[in-house]
Amino acid sequence: MSGTSDSGAVPAAPVLTTPQEWRKYLREYSELYLRTADEYQRRALEPEQEATRWMGHEPAAEEAVLSAEQRLGVRFPPMLRSFLLTSNGWSGVGGWVDLVYPCERVSWMRDTDGGSDLIGTYRDFSDEDDEYLKLFQLSLEIASGEDFWLLDPTQTGPDGEWAAYLYEPKYGELEEFAGFVELFHASWRDMETSGGKRPVVRGARSGAEPPLDAVGE
Repeated sequence: MSGTSDSGAVPAAPVLTTPQEWRKYLREYSELYLRTADEYQRRALEPEQEATRWMGHEPAAEEAVLSAEQRLGVRFPPMLRSFLLTSNGWSGVGGWVDLVYPCERVSWMRDTDGGSDLIGTYRDFSDEDDEYLKLFQLSLEIASGEDFWLLDPTQTGPDGEWAAYLYEPKYGELEEFAGFVELFHASWRDMETSGGKRPVVRGARSGAEPPLDAVGE
């Protein structure tokens, strides 16, 4: 798999159903991340990551994934499971997400410190029927930094994949994807188009509180 086609277009998100497929994809993702990392991202790199050209971790054991599923009362969607069985978490992501969680850290958004703070802010300025608030209360938080990656188990496709979201607290913006792979691959596209530099389009990214005029949109 290549990050770009001959015409320079970034291909659609691949179907990654096995650890073997994920490992090939993540190897190329690592190379792209290391090639395009900006100064801020390079400062966070471990020497081993640069030496091995791998931004991931050891695979999760099946027992660890099952334990996380039992703790949360769900079975993870197939492509997230395959990802965790390939790399238990991921440390280098394009854009404003710093870490895709290992299975031990995957949690309901309502139970994380950042998620519960965000839900509390939305509760203060909206009602219980607010679409964002309902999503935050129902979703798994699978990655974070200044932004969040979320999976919604109440929206499941015929392939067993859950609807996925990128949420940008700074601007109160939510982008929906068909599933985990599409969300992950969007960060590949960001690196291809921005050269890895974290985009600053509407002002400095410094803080995670949503603007009040964006709450409830």
